Amino acid sequence: MADELNWLSAAKLVKAYRRKKLSPVEVARACLDQIARHDLKLNAMCLVDEKSALKHAKASEARWRKAEPLGAVDGVPALVKDLILAKGWPTLRGSKTVERNQAWDQDAPSVARLREEGAVLIGLTTTPEFGWKGVTDSPLTGITRNPWDVTKTPGGSSGGSSAAVAAGYAPLALGTDGGGSIRIPAGFSGIFGLKPSFGRVPAWPLSPFGTVAHTGPMTRSVEDAAIMLNVIAKPDARDWHSLPYDGRDYTKRLDKGIKGLRIAFSPALGHAEVNPEVADAVKKAVKVLRGLGAKVDMIDPGFADPGPIFRVLWWCGARALLSRLPEDKKALLDPGLADVLKQSLTITPEDYFDAVKARGALGTQMRHFMEKYDLLVTPTLPISAFEAGKLSPDADGTGKWVNWTPFSYPFNLTQQPAASVPCGLTKAGLPIGLHIIGRMFDDASVLRAAHAYEQASDWHKRRPPLDGTAKEQ
Repeated sequence: MADELNWLSAAKLVKAYRRKKLSPVEVARACLDQIARHDLKLNAMCLVDEKSALKHAKASEARWRKAEPLGAVDGVPALVKDLILAKGWPTLRGSKTVERNQAWDQDAPSVARLREEGAVLIGLTTTPEFGWKGVTDSPLTGITRNPWDVTKTPGGSSGGSSAAVAAGYAPLALGTDGGGSIRIPAGFSGIFGLKPSFGRVPAWPLSPFGTVAHTGPMTRSVEDAAIMLNVIAKPDARDWHSLPYDGRDYTKRLDKGIKGLRIAFSPALGHAEVNPEVADAVKKAVKVLRGLGAKVDMIDPGFADPGPIFRVLWWCGARALLSRLPEDKKALLDPGLADVLKQSLTITPEDYFDAVKARGALGTQMRHFMEKYDLLVTPTLPISAFEAGKLSPDADGTGKWVNWTPFSYPFNLTQQPAASVPCGLTKAGLPIGLHIIGRMFDDASVLRAAHAYEQASDWHKRRPPLDGTAKEQ
């Protein structure tokens, strides 16, 4: 049983703590042991604080003995992406340009909320430098690998979080998503990842890449993501972009099902090329949704590829972040990121404001489209995971990683809630993701649909072959 504790969901752990069947200390030790067994191979963690984790697990154990938990995740192990401030830990953002010797005396809002509700924070997960690309490797921490096949990438930029959750390091992890950085690695790593509506989860400081960036949960089950969202969506005055807190419990009505929901199914958004194995798995998943009572229309939302809009906005964020670095520090940058900086210097103010205007038009178009539908469904990615250490499957050495992520970044531009839920494996045993996009502010319907699909399938029960053989939960 001790070997299995690290695989238990947050929901099951809290129930066991309440019944005094398990101790947060033994669970924390199981998670730490799992990291020790596998992270030399996966490289998903850039900081593990065993002393702090066990200290807080013991404090949680004492609270549960007195039946006085701090909140919904008291005693539940959690991981933090190394772009998100966590008090006492150097948030180096995967970069050799960030000075380690700083105070590190503040928590980002999502980390603060997890602490306040008793989560046991274990450490920081790897990220590409400043979270700039859709795979996870950096000059500082090296290459992070996919637990389903260590020769493959787990995706990015929250690839450390996705690999760690998939490998059983902890049931909960924080990710960030500025162009797909939660959903890409969730899709490649076979876990659930939610990009909430922009502003749903307060963030501070604001991402250097601006209002395309979201913070959200990465978990092995939809229920755990709903529990986590309840915690991290609580208000924080430091984020002036944040939505008014409405006190919604995202676990309620999760089991309502999707009978009668109107779903638009767009297999390729009208312009993407999708691998046949991926396309087939997604088509079968949509058939499941229809069988659950959803009304499904095959229809494209009708927009051209907004990649050029996204690149201008993202590249300008990189320019603002990096252009003032001294030359000796610029020399330390990931070569691909240095190339993005170089490209960004050709963007004019007129280009930027044209992109802002075009983004607004796209957002308006999607608001109108979603008046007819509750949800839009696509593949999460057009391909399965490719070789670790490569920027893109075609070995493009430039910063054009968005070429292979056509389904994710459009919905950062529109700021809609979107999630990836596992829906199959390729013949090579690599995960495939189903992408579910909701109306702006309707995170609850995204979770509800993902949960309905998850419960009707068995993909969420599968584990990566860390010991050489796949296991069923």
